[in-house]
Amino acid sequence: MFRIPRLTTRSIIWIPASFLTACAAKDASVQTPVPAEPAQAAAHAAVHIKDGSPKPNRFWWPEQVDLSPLRDHHQAGPYGSDFDYRAAFAEVDYEALKKDIEAVLTDSQDWWPADYGHYGPFFIRLAWHSAGTYRVWDGRGGSDGGQIRFEPLNSWPDNANLDKARRLLWPVKQKYGNQVSWADLMILTGNVAMESMGFETLGFAGGRVDDWEAEMVYWGPETGMLNSDRFHGERELKSPMAATRMGLIYVNPQGPDGNSDPIAAAHDIRSTFGLMGMNDEETVALIAGGHSFGKAHGAHKPDDCVDVEPAGAPVEAQGTGWHNKCGTGHGADTVTSGLEGAWTSKPAEWTHDYMANLYGHEWEKTQSPGGATQWKPKDGGGEGVVPDAHDPEKSHAPMMFTTDLSMRQDSAYGVISKRFHENPEEFEKAFAEAWFKLTHRDLGPSSRYIGPEVPKESFIWQDPVPAVDHPLVSDAHVAELKSKIQASGLTVSELVRTAWASASTFRNSDMRGGANGARIRFDAVQSWAIHDSEEITKVLTTLEGIRDDFNASAADGVKISIADLLILAGASAIEQAGADSVPFAAGRTDATEDQTDPTSFGYLELSADGFRNYHTGAALHSPADALIERADLLGLNPVEMTALIGGLRVLGANANGSAQGVFTDQVGTLSNDFFVHLLDLNTSWKPGTEGIFEGRGADGEVKWTATEVDLVFGSNSELRAICEVYAYDEAQFKADFVKAWTKVMQADRFDLAQ
Repeated sequence: MFRIPRLTTRSIIWIPASFLTACAAKDASVQTPVPAEPAQAAAHAAVHIKDGSPKPNRFWWPEQVDLSPLRDHHQAGPYGSDFDYRAAFAEVDYEALKKDIEAVLTDSQDWWPADYGHYGPFFIRLAWHSAGTYRVWDGRGGSDGGQIRFEPLNSWPDNANLDKARRLLWPVKQKYGNQVSWADLMILTGNVAMESMGFETLGFAGGRVDDWEAEMVYWGPETGMLNSDRFHGERELKSPMAATRMGLIYVNPQGPDGNSDPIAAAHDIRSTFGLMGMNDEETVALIAGGHSFGKAHGAHKPDDCVDVEPAGAPVEAQGTGWHNKCGTGHGADTVTSGLEGAWTSKPAEWTHDYMANLYGHEWEKTQSPGGATQWKPKDGGGEGVVPDAHDPEKSHAPMMFTTDLSMRQDSAYGVISKRFHENPEEFEKAFAEAWFKLTHRDLGPSSRYIGPEVPKESFIWQDPVPAVDHPLVSDAHVAELKSKIQASGLTVSELVRTAWASASTFRNSDMRGGANGARIRFDAVQSWAIHDSEEITKVLTTLEGIRDDFNASAADGVKISIADLLILAGASAIEQAGADSVPFAAGRTDATEDQTDPTSFGYLELSADGFRNYHTGAALHSPADALIERADLLGLNPVEMTALIGGLRVLGANANGSAQGVFTDQVGTLSNDFFVHLLDLNTSWKPGTEGIFEGRGADGEVKWTATEVDLVFGSNSELRAICEVYAYDEAQFKADFVKAWTKVMQADRFDLAQ
């Protein structure tokens, strides 16, 4: 399956031009080094290094595999790795916290006065933009971690002035300290804001943990904010992007590339919201519900008034940006999007005015004071019904964005919005559910939710599994089942491959996938190209027979699920292969197909899995970099990744039974052969065809074949250092392999101490 023969240059970290300009103005030592070699030119051109600052290795060798994503799982922050945000939040005085948030909403500050005397809409935008980066392709983005506090999100154009929203919340955060994470506080504040303005939310779940550094996410290929080079075909977004431009959460509200065509805008909306996990009904509910509050800000032209983003601002700005030199710089003079006005007659209250206005007027193009294209009612309709946000003597007509008119003019959106207009209670229910999904999508299954307002409802997007309703197997039962598995005729490799296929779908970005639910039984997962459906069916059929016999004969109602048995079978196989003891914890259950959304699970399909030596031309990254991406999503560090690669190779876990990297004559035996033979100085490696390398001995005969993924463990100095240990200390390797294997098998067991 390898179609990329050599390492390709990874996407280089993008640094805003305004940041570089600001740095250059403040420090004459900023320089652009001249690359010594052509291959280094791209990296040197994109990264400016100050004199006296160390240059990262990837500055000199941009094609070197980057292990840094695997090292960010240990950034515990000032509280240390033992601090438990979830436990702390469970003890907070929840009602007092909500009251303190509510008090902030109407306590207008002179340095950033509240529109209509109420910060509610501002905080709804903060919550929305904190959560709205989520994307289905890789589960990255979203509110968990509170990443909007850090660059680049903190300085995205679409997040303009949200730095002030977090400053307004600081007194609450300061009071409650580590009892509530920033990530939880921003989402809860959005809920409290809606409730204070009369909307009944579905509920709130806490449990988000704050990150303490920016996550390096591939947000797109562009090298400039608001640029767009992410479409292919009929304006389809390239994986894994969801937003239409660098620095936007969703789409350009003026229309695609500024083209004020509501039908064309509907295409972008559907694509973007779909890739953020929303269907058409949820999309209409979110846009209409969100725009039922607040206003847009475009009192002046941004280029004439607004200074640089927080990342480009000088130190005296203290992390704030977008300073406005026009008028007072805030209040009636606020400039954010460049669009100006409100959608409803009561922007600080929950009403159904949005739909009433959308369908109650015909609309014509106009321009905001900031020069942005927007829409106003024809023939002076609605004039004077919208109060001014700061001057009680002024009033305005409602306005709409081009994307708002998409909700009426697009054939599918139009049917839904008309139904919502005619059935307000149905609209409210849809908005409440869509808002809850938006703000909780990346939190994982409902078993991770904590707090007094956790909804009782279960939703298919939560990937639900049945509750355990029977006694679990004991150690004696486990021993009995292992004996039956080992006598079943299934091979070590078959059991290891199937257990890995079941569990390694997990990704810690949004806590989806994993072995719980045993969804490997369903075509939505089993049919993936990486899987050998025939082999999986064979293993499942055998294990189902063992399960049925055991469950029928076990005393006291003890049962085992297929989800548990798959993992137990993998553990049993590894012990049979030579490991001392592989931990196993029962408690998984089997999901039904009704609890499984095939479309949603389709986004979990792997185009690359270096652990199984699998890579296709559809993969975004080169084989070695794709391995790092997969290991990162599994929450592994470099040692764990290395141990798993060596063990899975000799156990015969490669997809499609390929021989690449299987540096052993004893496939199915857990040994350190992979490392011994990888580091064998008598083997000479040369490129072959289709990304395969040949390792020849002194006699010139091919001893082994390998992929880039295999050979990077010998070529990268840091990975080689780990391999050297395993090559001379087999006991250490086996112990580390078992630990790493168990970590992956239990990755989705949120009921266990991780």
